[in-house]
Amino acid sequence: MKILQFGKFYPPHIGGIEKVMFNITESLNDRGVPCDVLCSNRAGSYAEERDRGYMVMRTRTFGILSSVSITPQIISKLKDVQDDYDIIHVHFPDPMAGLALMLCRPRARIVIHWHSDIIRQKTLLQIYKPLQTWVLKRADAIVVTSPHYLEGSTDLAPYKAKCHVVPIGVETSGMSVSQEKVAEIRERFKGKRIVFSMGRFTPYKGYQYLVEAARYFDDNYVILIAGAGALGGELSDQIRRSGLEDRVHLLGPIKYEDVGSYYEASDIYCLSSVSRNEAFGIVQVEAMLFRKPVVSTNIRGSGVLYANIDGETGLVVEPGDPQALAGAISRICSDPELYERLAAGGLKRASEVFTVDNMLNSTLEVYQRVLETPRTR
Repeated sequence: MKILQFGKFYPPHIGGIEKVMFNITESLNDRGVPCDVLCSNRAGSYAEERDRGYMVMRTRTFGILSSVSITPQIISKLKDVQDDYDIIHVHFPDPMAGLALMLCRPRARIVIHWHSDIIRQKTLLQIYKPLQTWVLKRADAIVVTSPHYLEGSTDLAPYKAKCHVVPIGVETSGMSVSQEKVAEIRERFKGKRIVFSMGRFTPYKGYQYLVEAARYFDDNYVILIAGAGALGGELSDQIRRSGLEDRVHLLGPIKYEDVGSYYEASDIYCLSSVSRNEAFGIVQVEAMLFRKPVVSTNIRGSGVLYANIDGETGLVVEPGDPQALAGAISRICSDPELYERLAAGGLKRASEVFTVDNMLNSTLEVYQRVLETPRTR
Protein backbone atom coordinates (compact mmCIF):
# COMPACT_ATOMS: atom_id res chain seq x y z
CA MET A 1 0.00 0.00 0.00
CA LYS A 2 1.40 3.38 -1.04
CA ILE A 3 -0.45 6.62 -0.32
CA LEU A 4 -0.41 10.14 -1.75
CA GLN A 5 -1.73 12.94 0.48
CA PHE A 6 -3.08 15.61 -1.86
CA GLY A 7 -4.06 19.04 -0.53
CA LYS A 8 -3.75 22.79 -0.89
CA PHE A 9 -0.78 23.43 1.40
CA TYR A 10 1.48 21.55 3.80
CA PRO A 11 3.60 22.62 6.80
CA PRO A 12 5.41 24.83 7.51
CA HIS A 13 2.20 26.53 6.31
CA ILE A 14 0.00 26.47 9.44
CA GLY A 15 -3.67 25.56 9.38
CA GLY A 16 -6.11 22.92 10.59
CA ILE A 17 -6.15 20.91 7.36
CA GLU A 18 -2.38 21.11 7.09
CA LYS A 19 -2.01 19.75 10.63
CA VAL A 20 -4.21 16.77 9.76
CA MET A 21 -2.26 16.06 6.56
CA PHE A 22 1.02 16.31 8.43
CA ASN A 23 -0.04 13.98 11.24
CA ILE A 24 -1.38 11.36 8.82
CA THR A 25 1.70 11.53 6.59
CA GLU A 26 4.20 11.35 9.43
CA SER A 27 2.35 8.57 11.23
CA LEU A 28 1.90 6.43 8.11
CA ASN A 29 5.60 6.63 7.34
CA ASP A 30 6.45 5.88 10.98
CA ARG A 31 4.38 2.70 10.68
CA GLY A 32 6.15 1.67 7.50
CA VAL A 33 3.34 2.65 5.11
CA PRO A 34 4.93 4.78 2.34
CA CYS A 35 3.17 8.13 2.01
CA ASP A 36 4.13 11.20 -0.01
CA VAL A 37 2.57 14.66 -0.36
CA LEU A 38 1.42 16.73 -3.33
CA CYS A 39 0.47 20.34 -2.63
CA SER A 40 1.00 23.87 -3.88
CA ASN A 41 3.88 26.11 -2.86
CA ARG A 42 3.11 29.47 -1.28
CA ALA A 43 6.65 30.52 -2.17
CA GLY A 44 5.73 30.32 -5.85
CA SER A 45 8.27 28.07 -7.59
CA TYR A 46 8.21 24.26 -7.79
CA ALA A 47 10.10 22.46 -5.04
CA GLU A 48 10.72 18.90 -3.92
CA GLU A 49 11.73 17.93 -0.39
CA ARG A 50 12.91 14.55 0.89
CA ASP A 51 14.48 15.53 4.20
CA ARG A 52 11.77 13.88 6.35
CA GLY A 53 12.14 10.48 4.67
CA TYR A 54 9.28 10.98 2.22
CA MET A 55 8.62 13.17 -0.80
CA VAL A 56 6.84 16.52 -0.56
CA MET A 57 6.08 17.92 -4.02
CA ARG A 58 5.13 21.62 -3.95
CA THR A 59 3.88 22.99 -7.27
CA ARG A 60 4.30 26.50 -8.62
CA THR A 61 1.55 28.87 -7.48
CA PHE A 62 0.46 32.13 -9.09
CA GLY A 63 -1.46 33.41 -6.08
CA ILE A 64 -4.64 32.86 -4.07
CA LEU A 65 -8.06 33.76 -5.47
CA SER A 66 -11.17 33.29 -3.28
CA SER A 67 -9.14 30.90 -1.09
CA VAL A 68 -8.16 28.84 -4.15
CA SER A 69 -4.45 28.29 -4.80
CA ILE A 70 -3.94 28.98 -8.51
CA THR A 71 -1.50 26.23 -9.48
CA PRO A 72 -2.03 24.66 -12.94
CA GLN A 73 1.20 22.69 -12.45
CA ILE A 74 -0.52 20.51 -9.87
CA ILE A 75 -2.53 18.93 -12.71
CA SER A 76 0.51 17.90 -14.72
CA LYS A 77 2.32 16.76 -11.59
CA LEU A 78 -0.56 14.54 -10.54
CA LYS A 79 -0.60 13.02 -14.03
CA ASP A 80 3.15 12.30 -13.77
CA VAL A 81 2.99 10.54 -10.38
CA GLN A 82 -0.53 9.13 -10.03
CA ASP A 83 0.36 5.60 -11.14
CA ASP A 84 2.88 5.30 -8.29
CA TYR A 85 0.15 5.20 -5.65
CA ASP A 86 -2.60 2.79 -4.61
CA ILE A 87 -4.65 5.45 -2.84
CA ILE A 88 -4.87 9.21 -3.38
CA HIS A 89 -6.13 10.85 -0.19
CA VAL A 90 -7.50 14.28 -1.13
CA HIS A 91 -8.22 17.01 1.42
CA PHE A 92 -11.24 19.18 0.57
CA PRO A 93 -12.34 21.89 0.02
CA ASP A 94 -9.80 22.40 -2.77
CA PRO A 95 -11.19 23.19 -6.24
CA MET A 96 -7.75 22.82 -7.88
CA ALA A 97 -7.43 19.29 -6.51
CA GLY A 98 -10.91 18.47 -7.80
CA LEU A 99 -10.02 19.79 -11.26
CA ALA A 100 -6.79 17.77 -11.27
CA LEU A 101 -8.67 14.58 -10.40
CA MET A 102 -11.23 15.11 -13.15
CA LEU A 103 -8.63 15.88 -15.83
CA CYS A 104 -6.17 13.14 -14.84
CA ARG A 105 -8.68 10.35 -14.03
CA PRO A 106 -6.27 8.36 -11.83
CA ARG A 107 -6.70 4.59 -11.57
CA ALA A 108 -5.83 4.74 -7.87
CA ARG A 109 -8.57 4.53 -5.27
CA ILE A 110 -9.75 7.99 -4.19
CA VAL A 111 -10.40 8.87 -0.54
CA ILE A 112 -11.87 12.34 0.00
CA HIS A 113 -11.22 13.94 3.41
CA TRP A 114 -14.15 16.34 3.78
CA HIS A 115 -12.99 19.01 6.19
CA SER A 116 -15.70 21.54 5.37
CA ASP A 117 -18.45 22.48 2.93
CA ILE A 118 -17.86 25.59 0.86
CA ILE A 119 -20.07 28.07 2.69
CA ARG A 120 -18.76 31.62 2.35
CA GLN A 121 -17.86 31.70 -1.38
CA LYS A 122 -21.39 31.32 -2.77
CA THR A 123 -20.50 32.42 -6.32
CA LEU A 124 -17.49 30.12 -6.48
CA LEU A 125 -19.63 27.22 -5.25
CA GLN A 126 -22.13 27.64 -8.08
CA ILE A 127 -19.32 27.46 -10.62
CA TYR A 128 -17.60 24.61 -8.80
CA LYS A 129 -20.70 22.54 -7.96
CA PRO A 130 -20.67 20.24 -11.03
CA LEU A 131 -17.00 19.42 -10.44
CA GLN A 132 -17.63 18.82 -6.73
CA THR A 133 -20.49 16.47 -7.59
CA TRP A 134 -18.26 14.53 -10.00
CA VAL A 135 -15.56 14.17 -7.32
CA LEU A 136 -18.01 12.95 -4.68
CA LYS A 137 -19.49 10.39 -7.09
CA ARG A 138 -16.01 9.23 -8.10
CA ALA A 139 -14.74 8.89 -4.53
CA ASP A 140 -14.32 5.36 -3.20
CA ALA A 141 -14.73 6.66 0.36
CA ILE A 142 -15.38 9.98 2.09
CA VAL A 143 -13.86 10.78 5.49
CA VAL A 144 -15.78 13.23 7.69
CA THR A 145 -14.36 14.65 10.91
CA SER A 146 -17.48 14.41 13.09
CA PRO A 147 -20.99 12.89 13.03
CA HIS A 148 -22.41 16.38 13.58
CA TYR A 149 -20.86 17.72 10.38
CA LEU A 150 -22.02 14.70 8.38
CA GLU A 151 -25.59 15.20 9.55
CA GLY A 152 -25.46 18.94 8.83
CA SER A 153 -23.97 18.75 5.32
CA THR A 154 -26.42 18.87 2.43
CA ASP A 155 -23.49 18.31 0.04
CA LEU A 156 -22.74 14.92 1.60
CA ALA A 157 -26.35 13.79 2.06
CA PRO A 158 -26.52 11.76 -1.20
CA TYR A 159 -23.25 9.96 -0.36
CA LYS A 160 -23.74 8.93 3.27
CA ALA A 161 -23.33 5.25 2.40
CA LYS A 162 -19.65 5.77 1.65
CA CYS A 163 -18.94 8.28 4.43
CA HIS A 164 -16.80 7.33 7.43
CA VAL A 165 -16.49 9.42 10.59
CA VAL A 166 -12.83 9.77 11.58
CA PRO A 167 -12.31 12.28 14.44
CA ILE A 168 -9.31 14.56 14.02
CA GLY A 169 -6.23 13.52 15.96
CA VAL A 170 -4.56 16.37 17.81
CA GLU A 171 -0.91 16.34 18.82
CA THR A 172 0.59 18.85 21.25
CA SER A 173 3.90 17.14 21.96
CA GLY A 174 5.54 19.49 19.46
CA MET A 175 4.20 22.51 21.33
CA SER A 176 6.98 23.31 23.73
CA VAL A 177 6.19 25.25 26.89
CA SER A 178 8.74 27.79 28.04
CA GLN A 179 8.26 28.43 31.74
CA GLU A 180 10.10 31.72 31.22
CA LYS A 181 7.57 32.73 28.54
CA VAL A 182 4.65 31.59 30.70
CA ALA A 183 5.97 33.67 33.61
CA GLU A 184 6.42 36.66 31.29
CA ILE A 185 2.80 36.44 30.06
CA ARG A 186 1.42 36.03 33.58
CA GLU A 187 3.55 38.86 34.91
CA ARG A 188 2.36 41.17 32.13
CA PHE A 189 -1.26 40.45 33.08
CA LYS A 190 -0.68 39.92 36.78
CA GLY A 191 -3.82 39.35 38.82
CA LYS A 192 -5.97 38.87 35.70
CA ARG A 193 -7.96 35.90 34.48
CA ILE A 194 -6.55 35.29 30.99
CA VAL A 195 -9.03 34.39 28.25
CA PHE A 196 -7.16 33.09 25.20
CA SER A 197 -8.31 32.68 21.58
CA MET A 198 -6.39 32.07 18.37
CA GLY A 199 -7.31 32.07 14.68
CA ARG A 200 -7.60 34.03 11.48
CA PHE A 201 -9.26 37.44 11.69
CA THR A 202 -12.13 36.52 9.42
CA PRO A 203 -15.91 37.08 9.88
CA TYR A 204 -16.88 33.52 10.81
CA LYS A 205 -14.54 33.54 13.83
CA GLY A 206 -16.89 35.98 15.56
CA TYR A 207 -14.09 37.96 17.20
CA GLN A 208 -16.18 41.12 17.18
CA TYR A 209 -18.48 39.38 19.70
CA LEU A 210 -15.56 38.27 21.87
CA VAL A 211 -14.28 41.86 21.93
CA GLU A 212 -17.78 43.06 22.84
CA ALA A 213 -17.91 40.47 25.62
CA ALA A 214 -15.16 42.40 27.42
CA ARG A 215 -17.75 45.08 28.25
CA TYR A 216 -19.42 42.61 30.61
CA PHE A 217 -16.24 41.78 32.55
CA ASP A 218 -14.76 43.60 35.47
CA ASP A 219 -11.08 44.56 35.55
CA ASN A 220 -10.08 41.10 36.73
CA TYR A 221 -10.27 39.70 33.18
CA VAL A 222 -8.18 40.18 30.04
CA ILE A 223 -8.78 38.73 26.56
CA LEU A 224 -5.81 37.79 24.38
CA ILE A 225 -6.51 37.10 20.70
CA ALA A 226 -3.68 35.72 18.56
CA GLY A 227 -3.80 35.79 14.78
CA ALA A 228 -4.00 38.04 11.75
CA GLY A 229 -6.26 38.71 8.81
CA ALA A 230 -8.39 41.19 6.90
CA LEU A 231 -10.49 42.18 9.91
CA GLY A 232 -7.52 43.14 12.09
CA GLY A 233 -8.00 46.86 11.49
CA GLU A 234 -11.72 46.70 12.26
CA LEU A 235 -11.12 44.81 15.49
CA SER A 236 -8.47 47.35 16.56
CA ASP A 237 -10.90 50.20 15.83
CA GLN A 238 -13.67 48.43 17.78
CA ILE A 239 -11.38 48.01 20.81
CA ARG A 240 -10.33 51.65 20.68
CA ARG A 241 -13.85 53.05 20.16
CA SER A 242 -15.16 50.96 23.06
CA GLY A 243 -12.34 51.96 25.40
CA LEU A 244 -11.34 48.33 25.91
CA GLU A 245 -7.59 48.70 25.38
CA ASP A 246 -6.87 47.38 28.89
CA ARG A 247 -9.19 44.39 28.54
CA VAL A 248 -8.57 43.13 24.98
CA HIS A 249 -5.16 42.66 23.34
CA LEU A 250 -4.60 41.62 19.72
CA LEU A 251 -1.32 39.71 19.81
CA GLY A 252 -0.81 39.37 16.07
CA PRO A 253 0.48 36.06 14.69
CA ILE A 254 2.46 34.43 17.49
CA LYS A 255 5.39 32.12 16.82
CA TYR A 256 4.57 28.42 16.74
CA GLU A 257 7.10 27.78 19.50
CA ASP A 258 5.17 30.21 21.75
CA VAL A 259 1.69 28.72 21.22
CA GLY A 260 2.05 26.13 23.98
CA SER A 261 3.19 28.80 26.42
CA TYR A 262 0.08 30.90 25.72
CA TYR A 263 -2.18 27.89 26.29
CA GLU A 264 -0.32 27.17 29.52
CA ALA A 265 -0.47 30.77 30.74
CA SER A 266 -4.18 31.20 30.06
CA ASP A 267 -7.07 30.29 32.35
CA ILE A 268 -9.70 29.51 29.74
CA TYR A 269 -10.08 29.18 25.96
CA CYS A 270 -12.87 30.82 23.95
CA LEU A 271 -14.01 29.82 20.47
CA SER A 272 -16.44 32.56 19.44
CA SER A 273 -17.16 31.35 15.88
CA VAL A 274 -20.59 31.97 14.37
CA SER A 275 -21.00 29.72 11.30
CA ARG A 276 -20.33 26.23 9.89
CA ASN A 277 -17.18 27.61 8.29
CA GLU A 278 -15.83 26.55 11.68
CA ALA A 279 -16.09 22.85 10.88
CA PHE A 280 -14.35 21.46 13.97
CA GLY A 281 -12.12 23.85 15.91
CA ILE A 282 -8.90 21.94 16.55
CA VAL A 283 -7.81 24.71 18.93
CA GLN A 284 -10.49 23.59 21.39
CA VAL A 285 -8.89 20.15 21.69
CA GLU A 286 -5.41 21.67 21.97
CA ALA A 287 -6.65 23.80 24.86
CA MET A 288 -8.21 20.74 26.53
CA LEU A 289 -4.87 18.95 26.36
CA PHE A 290 -3.48 21.85 28.39
CA ARG A 291 -6.33 21.35 30.92
CA LYS A 292 -8.13 24.55 29.95
CA PRO A 293 -11.94 24.64 29.99
CA VAL A 294 -13.49 25.82 26.73
CA VAL A 295 -16.34 28.20 26.01
CA SER A 296 -17.63 27.68 22.47
CA THR A 297 -20.77 28.35 20.46
CA ASN A 298 -23.77 26.28 19.44
CA ILE A 299 -23.10 26.06 15.69
CA ARG A 300 -25.61 23.50 14.51
CA GLY A 301 -24.28 20.98 12.01
CA SER A 302 -20.67 21.71 12.99
CA GLY A 303 -18.07 19.53 14.65
CA VAL A 304 -17.50 22.31 17.21
CA LEU A 305 -20.27 20.67 19.26
CA TYR A 306 -18.57 17.29 18.93
CA ALA A 307 -15.28 18.58 20.32
CA ASN A 308 -16.60 20.63 23.25
CA ILE A 309 -19.37 18.93 25.21
CA ASP A 310 -21.51 21.35 27.20
CA GLY A 311 -21.12 20.73 30.91
CA GLU A 312 -18.44 18.08 30.41
CA THR A 313 -15.43 19.80 28.82
CA GLY A 314 -16.64 23.40 28.83
CA LEU A 315 -19.76 25.48 28.26
CA VAL A 316 -21.64 26.18 25.03
CA VAL A 317 -23.59 29.38 24.30
CA GLU A 318 -25.50 30.69 21.32
CA PRO A 319 -23.35 32.30 18.59
CA GLY A 320 -23.19 36.06 18.25
CA ASP A 321 -24.10 36.73 21.90
CA PRO A 322 -21.33 38.70 23.69
CA GLN A 323 -23.14 38.72 27.04
CA ALA A 324 -23.55 34.94 26.95
CA LEU A 325 -19.84 34.49 26.17
CA ALA A 326 -18.88 36.69 29.10
CA GLY A 327 -21.37 34.97 31.38
CA ALA A 328 -20.05 31.48 30.58
CA ILE A 329 -16.42 32.55 31.03
CA SER A 330 -17.20 34.26 34.36
CA ARG A 331 -19.22 31.28 35.58
CA ILE A 332 -16.32 28.86 35.00
CA CYS A 333 -13.63 31.13 36.40
CA SER A 334 -15.58 32.04 39.53
CA ASP A 335 -16.41 28.42 40.46
CA PRO A 336 -13.25 26.42 41.31
CA GLU A 337 -15.14 23.12 41.51
CA LEU A 338 -16.74 23.63 38.08
CA TYR A 339 -13.40 24.78 36.65
CA GLU A 340 -11.60 21.66 37.84
CA ARG A 341 -14.37 19.33 36.64
CA LEU A 342 -14.38 20.84 33.14
CA ALA A 343 -10.58 20.94 32.93
CA ALA A 344 -10.35 17.25 33.90
CA GLY A 345 -13.21 16.33 31.57
CA GLY A 346 -11.58 18.11 28.65
CA LEU A 347 -8.24 16.43 29.19
CA LYS A 348 -9.94 13.03 29.43
CA ARG A 349 -11.99 13.50 26.25
CA ALA A 350 -9.09 14.92 24.24
CA SER A 351 -6.74 12.16 25.41
CA GLU A 352 -9.19 9.35 24.69
CA VAL A 353 -11.03 10.46 21.54
CA PHE A 354 -8.93 12.95 19.61
CA THR A 355 -5.60 11.13 19.35
CA VAL A 356 -3.41 10.77 16.30
CA ASP A 357 -3.30 7.01 16.87
CA ASN A 358 -7.10 6.79 16.78
CA MET A 359 -7.23 8.93 13.64
CA LEU A 360 -4.59 6.84 11.92
CA ASN A 361 -6.12 3.49 12.89
CA SER A 362 -9.50 4.59 11.54
CA THR A 363 -7.89 5.98 8.38
CA LEU A 364 -6.05 2.71 7.76
CA GLU A 365 -9.35 0.85 8.14
CA VAL A 366 -10.86 3.07 5.45
CA TYR A 367 -7.87 2.44 3.17
CA GLN A 368 -8.09 -1.31 3.67
CA ARG A 369 -11.81 -1.33 3.00
CA VAL A 370 -11.55 0.56 -0.30
CA LEU A 371 -8.68 -1.64 -1.48
CA GLU A 372 -10.67 -4.80 -0.69
CA THR A 373 -13.87 -3.55 -2.34
CA PRO A 374 -14.21 -4.53 -6.01
CA ARG A 375 -14.34 -1.62 -8.42
CA THR A 376 -17.78 -0.77 -9.71
CA ARG A 377 -16.59 1.47 -12.53
